[in-house]
Amino acid sequence: MNIFLDVVVIIYGILIGSFLNVCIYRIPKKESIVVNRSHCMSCGKQIKWYDLIPIFSFLILGGKCRYCKTKLSWQYPLIEFTNGLGYAILVIIRGFSLETILYCLCMSALLSLSIIDIRTFEIPVAFNAFIGILGIIRLFTDLSHWYVYLIGAVSVSGFLFIILKASKGRAMGGGDVKLMAAAGLLLGYKNIILALVLGCVLGSIIHVALMKIQNKERMLAMGPYLSMGIYISMVCGNELVNWYLTSFVNY
Repeated sequence: MNIFLDVVVIIYGILIGSFLNVCIYRIPKKESIVVNRSHCMSCGKQIKWYDLIPIFSFLILGGKCRYCKTKLSWQYPLIEFTNGLGYAILVIIRGFSLETILYCLCMSALLSLSIIDIRTFEIPVAFNAFIGILGIIRLFTDLSHWYVYLIGAVSVSGFLFIILKASKGRAMGGGDVKLMAAAGLLLGYKNIILALVLGCVLGSIIHVALMKIQNKERMLAMGPYLSMGIYISMVCGNELVNWYLTSFVNY
Protein backbone atom coordinates (compact mmCIF):
# COMPACT_ATOMS: atom_id res chain seq x y z
CA MET A 1 0.00 0.00 0.00
CA ASN A 2 2.84 2.38 0.80
CA ILE A 3 4.44 1.81 -2.61
CA PHE A 4 1.06 2.20 -4.34
CA LEU A 5 0.40 5.45 -2.46
CA ASP A 6 3.86 6.79 -3.36
CA VAL A 7 3.23 6.03 -7.04
CA VAL A 8 -0.18 7.75 -6.94
CA VAL A 9 1.34 10.80 -5.26
CA ILE A 10 4.11 11.00 -7.87
CA ILE A 11 1.55 10.77 -10.70
CA TYR A 12 -0.55 13.54 -9.16
CA GLY A 13 2.59 15.61 -8.67
CA ILE A 14 3.57 15.19 -12.31
CA LEU A 15 0.05 16.10 -13.50
CA ILE A 16 0.03 19.22 -11.35
CA GLY A 17 3.53 19.97 -12.63
CA SER A 18 2.08 20.13 -16.14
CA PHE A 19 -0.34 22.82 -14.95
CA LEU A 20 2.55 24.67 -13.30
CA ASN A 21 4.18 25.06 -16.70
CA VAL A 22 1.07 26.88 -17.87
CA CYS A 23 1.21 29.17 -14.82
CA ILE A 24 4.93 29.88 -15.27
CA TYR A 25 4.41 30.91 -18.89
CA ARG A 26 1.11 32.80 -18.67
CA ILE A 27 1.00 34.54 -15.29
CA PRO A 28 3.90 36.94 -16.00
CA LYS A 29 2.14 37.84 -19.27
CA LYS A 30 -1.17 38.44 -17.46
CA GLU A 31 -2.82 35.71 -19.55
CA SER A 32 -5.62 33.45 -18.31
CA ILE A 33 -4.49 30.09 -17.00
CA VAL A 34 -7.98 28.62 -17.40
CA VAL A 35 -9.68 29.90 -20.55
CA ASN A 36 -7.04 29.65 -23.29
CA ARG A 37 -6.18 26.19 -24.60
CA SER A 38 -2.58 25.01 -24.77
CA HIS A 39 -0.84 25.93 -28.01
CA CYS A 40 2.62 25.94 -29.56
CA MET A 41 4.38 29.21 -28.77
CA SER A 42 6.07 29.12 -32.18
CA CYS A 43 3.37 28.24 -34.74
CA GLY A 44 0.30 28.90 -32.57
CA LYS A 45 -1.30 25.51 -33.31
CA GLN A 46 -3.53 24.13 -30.56
CA ILE A 47 -2.02 21.07 -28.91
CA LYS A 48 -4.08 17.87 -28.96
CA TRP A 49 -4.83 16.10 -25.69
CA TYR A 50 -2.59 13.16 -26.56
CA ASP A 51 0.35 15.54 -26.90
CA LEU A 52 -0.25 16.90 -23.39
CA ILE A 53 0.58 13.73 -21.45
CA PRO A 54 3.23 14.91 -18.95
CA ILE A 55 6.81 13.82 -19.70
CA PHE A 56 5.80 11.00 -22.10
CA SER A 57 4.47 13.28 -24.86
CA PHE A 58 7.67 15.32 -24.75
CA LEU A 59 9.79 12.18 -25.09
CA ILE A 60 7.61 10.61 -27.79
CA LEU A 61 7.72 13.81 -29.87
CA GLY A 62 11.47 14.06 -29.43
CA GLY A 63 11.11 17.39 -27.66
CA LYS A 64 9.63 19.05 -30.76
CA CYS A 65 6.28 20.49 -31.80
CA ARG A 66 4.26 17.97 -33.82
CA TYR A 67 3.40 20.62 -36.43
CA CYS A 68 6.29 23.05 -36.90
CA LYS A 69 9.06 20.84 -35.44
CA THR A 70 10.33 23.69 -33.26
CA LYS A 71 12.35 22.43 -30.32
CA LEU A 72 10.47 22.58 -27.04
CA SER A 73 12.05 23.69 -23.79
CA TRP A 74 13.29 21.03 -21.41
CA GLN A 75 11.58 23.10 -18.73
CA TYR A 76 8.32 21.22 -19.38
CA PRO A 77 9.40 17.69 -18.39
CA LEU A 78 11.81 18.97 -15.73
CA ILE A 79 9.10 20.95 -13.90
CA GLU A 80 6.72 17.98 -14.12
CA PHE A 81 9.33 15.54 -12.82
CA THR A 82 10.57 17.89 -10.09
CA ASN A 83 7.06 18.48 -8.80
CA GLY A 84 6.33 14.75 -8.72
CA LEU A 85 9.62 14.02 -6.98
CA GLY A 86 9.03 16.80 -4.45
CA TYR A 87 5.62 15.37 -3.59
CA ALA A 88 7.07 11.87 -3.18
CA ILE A 89 9.81 13.04 -0.82
CA LEU A 90 7.30 14.86 1.37
CA VAL A 91 4.96 11.88 1.58
CA ILE A 92 7.72 9.30 2.13
CA ILE A 93 9.36 11.29 4.93
CA ARG A 94 6.33 12.90 6.58
CA GLY A 95 3.65 10.33 5.82
CA PHE A 96 0.27 10.98 4.27
CA SER A 97 -1.76 13.60 6.16
CA LEU A 98 -3.59 16.88 5.66
CA GLU A 99 -0.45 18.74 6.65
CA THR A 100 1.52 16.88 3.99
CA ILE A 101 -1.10 17.74 1.36
CA LEU A 102 -0.83 21.42 2.30
CA TYR A 103 2.95 21.18 2.08
CA CYS A 104 2.76 19.52 -1.35
CA LEU A 105 0.56 22.30 -2.67
CA CYS A 106 2.91 24.86 -1.16
CA MET A 107 5.84 23.13 -2.87
CA SER A 108 4.11 23.56 -6.25
CA ALA A 109 3.65 27.28 -5.60
CA LEU A 110 7.28 27.59 -4.53
CA LEU A 111 8.49 25.85 -7.68
CA SER A 112 6.44 28.11 -9.94
CA LEU A 113 7.31 31.39 -8.25
CA SER A 114 11.00 30.44 -8.21
CA ILE A 115 11.16 30.08 -12.00
CA ILE A 116 9.21 33.31 -12.50
CA ASP A 117 11.40 35.18 -10.00
CA ILE A 118 14.57 34.00 -11.75
CA ARG A 119 13.26 35.35 -15.05
CA THR A 120 11.53 38.55 -13.96
CA PHE A 121 12.88 39.35 -10.46
CA GLU A 122 9.26 39.46 -9.31
CA ILE A 123 7.09 37.10 -7.27
CA PRO A 124 3.45 37.26 -8.45
CA VAL A 125 1.17 38.09 -5.54
CA ALA A 126 -1.17 35.22 -6.50
CA PHE A 127 1.38 32.63 -5.32
CA ASN A 128 1.90 34.34 -1.97
CA ALA A 129 -1.87 34.62 -1.53
CA PHE A 130 -2.25 30.91 -2.30
CA ILE A 131 0.41 29.95 0.26
CA GLY A 132 -1.29 32.28 2.74
CA ILE A 133 -4.58 30.42 2.24
CA LEU A 134 -2.79 27.14 2.93
CA GLY A 135 -1.44 28.74 6.09
CA ILE A 136 -4.92 29.75 7.23
CA ILE A 137 -6.13 26.18 6.70
CA ARG A 138 -3.18 24.88 8.72
CA LEU A 139 -3.93 27.37 11.51
CA PHE A 140 -7.55 26.21 11.81
CA THR A 141 -6.51 22.56 11.90
CA ASP A 142 -4.26 23.22 14.91
CA LEU A 143 -6.02 25.99 16.83
CA SER A 144 -4.56 24.91 20.15
CA HIS A 145 -1.19 26.15 18.87
CA TRP A 146 -2.49 29.23 17.01
CA TYR A 147 0.31 31.41 18.38
CA VAL A 148 2.96 29.28 16.65
CA TYR A 149 1.57 30.19 13.23
CA LEU A 150 0.76 33.83 13.95
CA ILE A 151 4.24 34.43 15.32
CA GLY A 152 5.58 32.60 12.28
CA ALA A 153 3.71 34.99 10.00
CA VAL A 154 5.36 38.09 11.48
CA SER A 155 8.71 36.97 12.91
CA VAL A 156 10.77 36.64 9.74
CA SER A 157 8.62 38.84 7.49
CA GLY A 158 8.77 41.67 10.04
CA PHE A 159 12.57 41.45 10.10
CA LEU A 160 12.75 41.44 6.31
CA PHE A 161 10.28 44.34 6.12
CA ILE A 162 12.64 46.45 8.23
CA ILE A 163 15.52 45.57 5.88
CA LEU A 164 13.32 46.39 2.88
CA LYS A 165 12.48 49.84 4.21
CA ALA A 166 15.98 50.58 5.50
CA SER A 167 17.55 49.70 2.14
CA LYS A 168 14.74 51.39 0.16
CA GLY A 169 14.14 48.18 -1.75
CA ARG A 170 17.76 47.60 -2.76
CA ALA A 171 18.39 44.63 -0.44
CA MET A 172 15.28 42.66 -1.37
CA GLY A 173 11.83 42.92 -2.88
CA GLY A 174 8.42 43.15 -1.29
CA GLY A 175 7.52 39.79 -2.77
CA ASP A 176 10.14 38.11 -0.57
CA VAL A 177 8.60 39.70 2.53
CA LYS A 178 5.11 38.54 1.56
CA LEU A 179 6.42 35.06 0.76
CA MET A 180 7.93 34.63 4.22
CA ALA A 181 4.78 35.99 5.88
CA ALA A 182 2.59 33.49 4.04
CA ALA A 183 5.01 30.59 4.53
CA GLY A 184 5.48 31.52 8.19
CA LEU A 185 1.74 31.20 8.72
CA LEU A 186 1.94 27.70 7.26
CA LEU A 187 5.15 26.46 8.93
CA GLY A 188 5.20 28.24 12.29
CA TYR A 189 7.96 30.41 13.72
CA LYS A 190 10.64 27.78 14.32
CA ASN A 191 10.55 26.36 10.81
CA ILE A 192 10.26 29.73 9.06
CA ILE A 193 13.33 31.00 10.93
CA LEU A 194 15.14 27.85 9.83
CA ALA A 195 13.92 28.44 6.27
CA LEU A 196 15.39 31.96 6.29
CA VAL A 197 18.77 30.73 7.56
CA LEU A 198 18.88 27.91 4.99
CA GLY A 199 17.78 30.24 2.20
CA CYS A 200 20.48 32.80 3.01
CA VAL A 201 23.19 30.13 3.23
CA LEU A 202 22.13 28.45 -0.01
CA GLY A 203 21.79 31.80 -1.76
CA SER A 204 25.29 32.85 -0.70
CA ILE A 205 26.92 29.61 -1.80
CA ILE A 206 25.03 28.97 -5.03
CA HIS A 207 24.94 32.55 -6.31
CA VAL A 208 28.64 33.13 -5.66
CA ALA A 209 29.36 29.91 -7.57
CA LEU A 210 27.15 31.05 -10.45
CA MET A 211 28.93 34.41 -10.52
CA LYS A 212 32.24 32.60 -10.88
CA ILE A 213 31.11 29.95 -13.37
CA GLN A 214 28.46 31.74 -15.46
CA ASN A 215 29.37 35.39 -14.80
CA LYS A 216 26.00 36.03 -13.21
CA GLU A 217 25.19 39.55 -12.05
CA ARG A 218 25.63 40.43 -8.38
CA MET A 219 21.87 41.05 -8.19
CA LEU A 220 20.09 37.82 -7.34
CA ALA A 221 16.51 36.64 -7.18
CA MET A 222 16.07 35.66 -3.54
CA GLY A 223 12.77 33.84 -4.07
CA PRO A 224 14.28 30.54 -5.28
CA TYR A 225 16.68 30.31 -2.32
CA LEU A 226 14.01 31.18 0.22
CA SER A 227 11.83 28.55 -1.46
CA MET A 228 14.59 25.95 -1.05
CA GLY A 229 14.79 26.81 2.63
CA ILE A 230 11.02 26.58 3.01
CA TYR A 231 10.90 23.20 1.27
CA ILE A 232 13.69 21.75 3.41
CA SER A 233 11.88 23.02 6.50
CA MET A 234 8.67 21.33 5.34
CA VAL A 235 10.49 18.04 4.79
CA CYS A 236 12.58 17.85 7.96
CA GLY A 237 12.43 21.20 9.73
CA ASN A 238 11.33 19.84 13.11
CA GLU A 239 14.13 17.28 13.10
CA LEU A 240 16.77 19.89 12.19
CA VAL A 241 15.56 22.33 14.84
CA ASN A 242 15.48 19.62 17.52
CA TRP A 243 18.95 18.43 16.49
CA TYR A 244 20.32 21.96 16.77
CA LEU A 245 18.71 22.62 20.13
CA THR A 246 19.90 19.29 21.52
CA SER A 247 23.43 19.46 20.12
CA PHE A 248 24.32 23.10 20.69
CA VAL A 249 21.89 24.97 22.93
CA ASN A 250 21.92 22.30 25.64
CA TYR A 251 25.62 21.59 25.21
